[in-house]
Amino acid sequence: MTGATRRGRSPEGRAEVRRELVAAAVRLFGTRGYEDTTVDDIAAAAGVGRRTFFRYFRSKEDAVSPDHEAALARIAEVFEAAHPDEPAASLVLRAGETVFDLYAEDPALSVQRFALTHEVPVLRDRESARVDHYRRLFTRHLRSRFTGEPDGELRAAVIGASVVAAHNLALRAWLADGAPATGLPAAKERFRRVATMLPGEPTERAGLHAVAKRLEDAVERLGL
Repeated sequence: MTGATRRGRSPEGRAEVRRELVAAAVRLFGTRGYEDTTVDDIAAAAGVGRRTFFRYFRSKEDAVSPDHEAALARIAEVFEAAHPDEPAASLVLRAGETVFDLYAEDPALSVQRFALTHEVPVLRDRESARVDHYRRLFTRHLRSRFTGEPDGELRAAVIGASVVAAHNLALRAWLADGAPATGLPAAKERFRRVATMLPGEPTERAGLHAVAKRLEDAVERLGL
């Protein structure tokens, strides 16, 4: 336990302890079963104490859920740092793609979590509730940007729901396929298609999407 305490004193050490707890939870849920795995089991498998576990997670469900708080924070940062005149389509695409990057940091673990979420009803219900957090976050930020515009609140609601639905569709398909690194660009491109379906700014959106696609093709041809 002393080693774990020392590691927990630095940001890098805390991240390491957190990863080990998550890995232990995923492993035990997969081999022993969700219902038969306790917090004490997870802590012991990670080489820490029960109190240490609760410094990182409120429950065993939290230990296996993707780090949604980090994902929500990344999205919020994109909105808060964006130029006021950036087209909504460009902004929501940039914000949504940060979540892909989070899952891609550890594809194997993301796939295991995805499988558990579909197998365990409690985790599945929890994931559905988390999806609504994303929708509300997008809608709130967009509502703020559309203040004073005709149907601004309606546009914010429609765009927020559409972007989250498209993101989930593309992300889950990639995870169901085993999250191959070669498949990530295609998953992101599938998500980006939602831009042409969003209300408002159709000319600007189409132009921006076309420019972005041409740049990506050029980079690929150059092998950069």
